Amino acid sequence: MDNQLQLVTTADGSKTIFNPQVSENYHSKHGALQESQHVFLNSGLRYFLAGKDVNEVSVLEVGLGTGLNFLLTAEFCTAKEINLNYTGIEAYPLSQEMISQTGYDQYLSPATWQAFMQQYQASLKQPVPLNPFVTLTTDTRQLISFNTGQLFDVVYFDAFAAIHQPEMWNEEAISHTVKFLKPGGVFVTYAITGNLKRMLKALGLKVEKAPGAPGKREMLRAIR
Repeated sequence: MDNQLQLVTTADGSKTIFNPQVSENYHSKHGALQESQHVFLNSGLRYFLAGKDVNEVSVLEVGLGTGLNFLLTAEFCTAKEINLNYTGIEAYPLSQEMISQTGYDQYLSPATWQAFMQQYQASLKQPVPLNPFVTLTTDTRQLISFNTGQLFDVVYFDAFAAIHQPEMWNEEAISHTVKFLKPGGVFVTYAITGNLKRMLKALGLKVEKAPGAPGKREMLRAIR
């Protein structure tokens, strides 16, 4: 798959990858770094942690992709000395070589980037520690086949857009994802549609609009 992928520079100078098979970038063309920081780290994890005195947190990401959401989250938790248990679902994992070309090392400490590069392949088979605070598991099953006894504090839902990958946004996929969320847990995604809001409300979540990343007026956050 990698030989069909193309590196693209987004509006904030950070890179993403264009996948011609689904005709979409892995991140917003308005800024890959800005989108990851705003939608997932700030509106997801930091929102969940606000006002809480906790020393550990668990995150489930649907669509690990380039690993940018994970890397920013790992960097944040390491700096705060919060134990992070992170599971990324990625049925079509990128090669380590492709990820290395993204240039994300410039936004991270050398230690975080080097640990990710060293452990990424191993994480496709088993949970791996990146440092004393961060553990990564990359699950290569399709979303609907993913299963675990673990519940998560935060879900990053970062699948390709529904117009390109509708099976990731239907009732079966969303209800399957939400069942892994703890009571009080937070679900965030860059998308916001009436259908998605209705599904999440029907599943018992409190749905709210939040300001979107650059180039998008709103995003969706839901609390179980």
